[in-house]
Amino acid sequence: MEMEANSWDNWVEQALSRLHTLKIIRSLRPIHLPNPLPTLHDFEVFHCLGPWDRSAVEINISESTFLKWVHEIPSSGDEAACGDGLDDENFGASHRKSRDLLLFSGNDYLGLSSHPTIGKAAAKAAQEHGMGPRGSALVCGYTNYHRLLESCLADLKKKEDCLLCPTGFAANMAFMVALGNISSLLSTGEKPLRDERVAIFSDALNHASIIDGIRLAERQGSAEIFVYRHCDMPHLNKLLSSCTLKKKVVVTDSLFSMDGDFAPMAELAKLRKKHGFLLVIDDAHGTFVCGKNGGGVAEEFNCESDVDICVGTLSKAAGCHGGFIACSKRWKQLILSRGRSFIFSTAIPVPVVAATLAAVVVAKKEKWRRTAIWNRVRDFQALTGIPIGSPIISLIVGSEENALQASRHLLKSGFHVTAIRPPTVPPNSCRLRVTLTSVHTTEDVKKLTVALSDCISLSQIRVYSSSGYARL
Repeated sequence: MEMEANSWDNWVEQALSRLHTLKIIRSLRPIHLPNPLPTLHDFEVFHCLGPWDRSAVEINISESTFLKWVHEIPSSGDEAACGDGLDDENFGASHRKSRDLLLFSGNDYLGLSSHPTIGKAAAKAAQEHGMGPRGSALVCGYTNYHRLLESCLADLKKKEDCLLCPTGFAANMAFMVALGNISSLLSTGEKPLRDERVAIFSDALNHASIIDGIRLAERQGSAEIFVYRHCDMPHLNKLLSSCTLKKKVVVTDSLFSMDGDFAPMAELAKLRKKHGFLLVIDDAHGTFVCGKNGGGVAEEFNCESDVDICVGTLSKAAGCHGGFIACSKRWKQLILSRGRSFIFSTAIPVPVVAATLAAVVVAKKEKWRRTAIWNRVRDFQALTGIPIGSPIISLIVGSEENALQASRHLLKSGFHVTAIRPPTVPPNSCRLRVTLTSVHTTEDVKKLTVALSDCISLSQIRVYSSSGYARL
C-alpha cells in the first residue's frame, strides 16, 4: 500500500497546481514586530507547584449564581453584572456573599492558565505591541510571533509545518473544507463525480467540530461520509474494504473528550498500512498531557510517523487560546488557501501567541506536571476501584435528573462538576464529567470521592466494554 499512501501527496500537489493555474493560491506575509523575539531561555520554569497554581482549580461564584444553579433556574450570566458593584466607584467590586469551589470540570490539565511565566509573556507582548492583530492572517494579522509558534508546534508534533487557527473548532472546520476541495479541484466536470469524491471515515463519538466539518464537505458534494462504531476497528476495516472510492481519510479524536478513552492508535496504524488512507487525529485533549515531551497521544503510543495530520487546540493543557493543524508544507498551503474558517477569521492576538509560546516551553520542561496528573489518575482509581485510563472520567448516571441531582449535591459540597446532557451526549447516557489536573492534590481527590460516594454508588460503576467509559 506504499503507492496508495503516497497518492495523497500527489493529489494535494495536483490540487495546488490547479490553484496556481486559477491564480487563487494564497500566501502568508508575516509582519515583523519590533524588539527581538523571545528565546527558549527567556521563560522561567519551576520544579514543583507554586502558590499561584491553586488559582487554576480554586474558583469563586456569587451566591446568586449558586442559588440559580442549585434550583436549576436558567441564567444568561447577568447576575455577574447586576448589582455586583459595577455601578459603584470601585468598578467590579462585589460585596455580595460568594461561594468557594474546587474545580473538577475544566480542561486546564496542567494548570498553566495561572502560570506566572505565561502571564508575564502575554503582558510583555501587550505592552510592546498592543493587542492586535489588526486583521485576518492572510491580510495583516500574521506576524513573526505567529510563525515562531507554528515552528514550535510543528517540532512538538514531529511534522514539517503547522498552521495556526483562531480556535480548535475552526482548525477542524478549515481542514475538512480544504479536504473536500481536493475532489472539487481535481474533478473533470463542474462537480465531482462519485468516484472522484473523498471518502471520510469518522468515529461515531468524534467531536462536534469534526462532525460539522465533514457535514459541510458532504453538503458541497465533495465527500461521502462513513461512520464507524466507536473505536471498533473490525467495523472500520469492513467499511474500508467495501469502499470503492480511492481517496480515503480516517479521522478520529485521539483522546475522547466525553468518554476519556483513547483511540486504538496501534490498530489504526496497521489499517493505514493496509488500506493507504490519510490518518487525521484531533489531539485536543492529548497535547501536552500525553507523551514524554508532551507531544500527545501519537507520541505516547509511538506512532507519530503514522499520523498524517494532527489537529489540536491551545485552550486546554496549554492554558491559552487558539488552534492549530500540524501537517506538511503542501497541506498547509492548501488549507490556508481553501479553509474558509481560517481565511475569514481574525488572527490570534499577539499577546495570546506570546503566552502560548511560553506555554509550549513550560509544558515541555516542567515534566513533573505530566507526572502529577497521571498520579492523580492512579489516586482516583485506587480510591474508587474504577479502572479509568485518563484524566477524563466519565461517570454515566443515566437520566438527566440523576445527573443534575448529583451535580447539585457536589455543588453544595463545594465542587464544580457539571452534568453533561443531550445533545452533548446521547439520551440516557447523562453523566458527571470529572477532569483531573496536575494542580489537584491527593487530598483534593480524596474529598471529591467522598462527595461522589454520597450521591452515586461508586461500587456499581464499571467500565462499559464496547465504549470504554465508566458506566453506572
